[in-house]
Amino acid sequence: MIAAMVAWVLARHLLPPTVSTFAPFTALVALQATVYRSVRDAAQYLVAMAVGATLAATLAAILGIHGWTFGLLTLLALCVGKIRRLGHQGTQVAIVGFFAFSSGQGRIDYIGHLAASVALGALCGLAAHLILAPARHVHHRQHAVAELYTGMGQRLDGMAEVFEADDPDPERVRQWRRDWRKLSADCERIRHGIDSEIENSRLRPRSGPGNSDVLLPRAREALTVAERSIDHLRSMTRALDHALDSDEFNNLPASFRTGFSSLLRKSAAATQEIGHTSPTDTQQLTTLVDDAEGELDRVQRHERAPAQAPPEIHTLQGALLTDAGRLLADLRSGHHALASTP
Repeated sequence: MIAAMVAWVLARHLLPPTVSTFAPFTALVALQATVYRSVRDAAQYLVAMAVGATLAATLAAILGIHGWTFGLLTLLALCVGKIRRLGHQGTQVAIVGFFAFSSGQGRIDYIGHLAASVALGALCGLAAHLILAPARHVHHRQHAVAELYTGMGQRLDGMAEVFEADDPDPERVRQWRRDWRKLSADCERIRHGIDSEIENSRLRPRSGPGNSDVLLPRAREALTVAERSIDHLRSMTRALDHALDSDEFNNLPASFRTGFSSLLRKSAAATQEIGHTSPTDTQQLTTLVDDAEGELDRVQRHERAPAQAPPEIHTLQGALLTDAGRLLADLRSGHHALASTP
């Protein structure tokens, strides 16, 4: 608001009234969510203004002010405005061209004043944004990812308790199915916040936390691992819910249930290690993932139902072990990705 007011006052004192409105408008264009976006949008608007004004002046000087030349200007401005480099400011090519052609009659002096008004507004908007640059929220984004992993680990431990229980609660499993959908939506929200924070760090006059260049890429990589892991956990929970409804769960061998419970607890430990806000202990994480993969291999080899068991039991075991294997594969790849993140 202050930037627009200052731009308007300066334009009223320095430039003709016919172009003074462009100064506060450009100041508002330059005030975006981040400094980088403000500079980008202001630059795109300045280019669009220059192109629109040049088209209007050229057509007015060569072909004159007529209805058909206005139509030609509109056609050319709309075509030029589709250039991707102009972004969503492409429509300003036509708008500025209309003003320069109709109000300014294509005169060079009007176009010069118009350019000065736009430049003045852009300077006021960018100056205000550089002085009052948006606050950094690096640790807030980092803690959001950590809380996501904490929730994943807690639910994995809860699923392990279901496999250990003599009379598991089906409603608890159904709640987890709803929770996974909510956590998937949370991932989208957190990713948007991280991407905005990374953009917020560009072209800032004041630096953020000293290790923000490390924390943000690591948080984004950890979030990618979480998104893939949640997909596998949703599938695993869906299979478990179906097994409880159809009473197939009670027919699983006790040794398989015990082994799979141990596998889930080891997976939960590896998941929570990735989610720590402090730098991941890669050696500790490697050990945890190795232990979980060793438990998966043991269950696959020694704890499955005998061949004469009903086919649906083999199908259920295969579905659970497949999802667990995919979960561990993503945790392993996430471990390598986090280790390679600067």
